[in-house]
Amino acid sequence: MSRAESAGAGAHVVVIGGGLAGIAAALDCAAGGARVTLLEVRRRLGGAAYSFERDGLQIDNGQHVFLRCCVAYRALLVRLGSEHRVALQRRLEIPVLSPGQEPVTLRRGALPAPLHLAGALVRYSRLTLRQRLGAARAALALARLDPLDPALEELTFGEWLARHGQGPDAVDALWDLIALPTLNLPAAQASLALGAFVFRTGLLSGAEAGDIGFHAATLSETIGEPAARALAAAGVEVRLGWRAERLEQTATGMEVHGRSGRGAEGEATDGGDEGGLDGSASRDREGLSGAEALSAEAVIVALPHTRAATLLHALLPEVTARLSRLASSPIVNLHVVYDRPVCELPFAAGVRTPVQYLFDRTAAAGAPAPSQYLAVSLSGADREMGMSVDALRERYLPALAELLPRARQAKVERFLVTREHAATFRAAPGVAALRPAAESAVPGLVLAGSWTDTGWPATLEGAVLSGHTAARVALAAL
Repeated sequence: MSRAESAGAGAHVVVIGGGLAGIAAALDCAAGGARVTLLEVRRRLGGAAYSFERDGLQIDNGQHVFLRCCVAYRALLVRLGSEHRVALQRRLEIPVLSPGQEPVTLRRGALPAPLHLAGALVRYSRLTLRQRLGAARAALALARLDPLDPALEELTFGEWLARHGQGPDAVDALWDLIALPTLNLPAAQASLALGAFVFRTGLLSGAEAGDIGFHAATLSETIGEPAARALAAAGVEVRLGWRAERLEQTATGMEVHGRSGRGAEGEATDGGDEGGLDGSASRDREGLSGAEALSAEAVIVALPHTRAATLLHALLPEVTARLSRLASSPIVNLHVVYDRPVCELPFAAGVRTPVQYLFDRTAAAGAPAPSQYLAVSLSGADREMGMSVDALRERYLPALAELLPRARQAKVERFLVTREHAATFRAAPGVAALRPAAESAVPGLVLAGSWTDTGWPATLEGAVLSGHTAARVALAAL
């Protein structure tokens, strides 16, 4: 146990938020000897990574993948005892589908970085030979950038790519394959600094770094349920259905005021047969009651940045003002159940199609044979957030049929939509100046979440890293 960790012995730490950041922070504080209480307004743990049941199917709200270089997230899964519920590629391999064309695969080679991607780029027929050579030159230039250079915050990733000879077609067919799912924005809107970080860390730092990891089980089975067991084993008191409403600084630390009750999920899902609305998948509109106050030597706020801003307003107005400018970027997921198998791939990317990424979730969801359940993930989905279920169905079912010939004869048994309007902070230029550090100006008040200054975009890895940092700051302060 480190000096900072031993300093936490006997002190009370309250963690507000039961997502990945809060789970990691609570486990670390408990390991440091602190008495820990974790508060979560929902009736389950996992934050933005959760599952729900609909008509006998176990459905994830979204498709969360990770890379081999996400060592903090992978270590947390080991800590939770759920590492067996994920699968990691032996070698980076991305099947790419386009309308009217044979599938192609981006597959890394065995050479050291950055040569491990040379063969994949040479064989990538979605680009012309000239475009492939230009992309190789741009990748080498990208590898020389320093993501910490403040000048990189003044440009979008797309502007930089254009200056290096990458036209709209090359960006759409190659660069956005990585930028969209990792930054939750297209390159044309994303920060160059974060874009450079993603490509350098995930693809150019080492040959194995970008190998993709998948959740073979549902998110609840992989994160929420194992976290509940691990926190209980660590002695953490978990209070579900507890809404923190106000923070006060006291002579000995902090006081959290809130209300307990059954809690509210706050997640909206719509969908239905023939595009009709089914309503929320798991929303509970019951009110909270029973005002309470908890005293602690330290409080870690591990909420989404939009909710954290409200809670922090009185004590940290400057941070709240920055968070209000941080903005959000949405993700929309389509859940399509066919009456027969239509796709043999476990996942695939789409190019020159509205479909960005699709995943076969048949086994994880428990879909009965012979049906197949495909999930379509749409990042940076500002447009799709405003579309009705009928409009999404009308746009995306034909798009899927263009990519998957067998879908043209199959019957769609279910079509559901999940929307996360504030899925991540908006990774636009200038975002670095808006992301606060874990340590705040108020003694005993610590911040956690993928929106804090982790250096990473809003990813599973960034969330876990923020929780570890918050715990170190809290224990050191004690």
